[in-house]
Amino acid sequence: MTTASEDRRPAGTPDAPLLAVRGEAELQVEPELVRIGVTVNARGRDRRSTLDDLTRRNTAALDLVKSYGDAVARLSTGTFSIAPEFADRGRGERVRSYQGRVQLTAELTDFTVLGELTARLADLELTQVDGPWWSLRPDSPVHGEARRQAVAEAVQRAREYADALGTSLAALVELADTGTQAPQPRRPGFGGGVRRMAAAAEIADPAEPLDLEPPQLRVTAEVSAHFTMAPPRL
Repeated sequence: MTTASEDRRPAGTPDAPLLAVRGEAELQVEPELVRIGVTVNARGRDRRSTLDDLTRRNTAALDLVKSYGDAVARLSTGTFSIAPEFADRGRGERVRSYQGRVQLTAELTDFTVLGELTARLADLELTQVDGPWWSLRPDSPVHGEARRQAVAEAVQRAREYADALGTSLAALVELADTGTQAPQPRRPGFGGGVRRMAAAAEIADPAEPLDLEPPQLRVTAEVSAHFTMAPPRL
């Protein structure tokens, strides 16, 4: 029984034998972007005061990130929540306290400010920082270079097989992208997260910048190619 993909597979003939090969490429490159997550928290017995505290802390976090200017490629607000926490005992819906949370995401292109910004954010009142996560730009030329190298390897492999048969390639019948993957760090980055909950309203001394080194990213591409050959003399 044949599948639909097998029915579409190119077929060779004695006059035009088919040669199927695969080409692969792997590049080790520096990241171009780094992303951190910031969670601002507030908790209190009164809904309004909790919301006011959350608004103040959220504004402080936003202003801090924005103060780094062009080093920040993107700053966005994710989820916001404020919810009552009910007492474990007693009858009725007795509210014990309120919990508020705002999540922010900052994407940076200047890695030299990352350690300082991360430490300063972690020193803010009831603020949690997670990350960093390293990546390439969506339109990075690295992706195209990996694909070009994968195609070049497929062509080289095909020529070597044809040469082993004492013949040459005639035409390309099909080329398919079979395995482009998102960039992956070669070694663990600081993905476990920078997490610090600062309880004080004011920090007497600024936090020391963290030393966060960007990892090498592994970019891969894979193609399959089908060629016809001139009939070899066997």
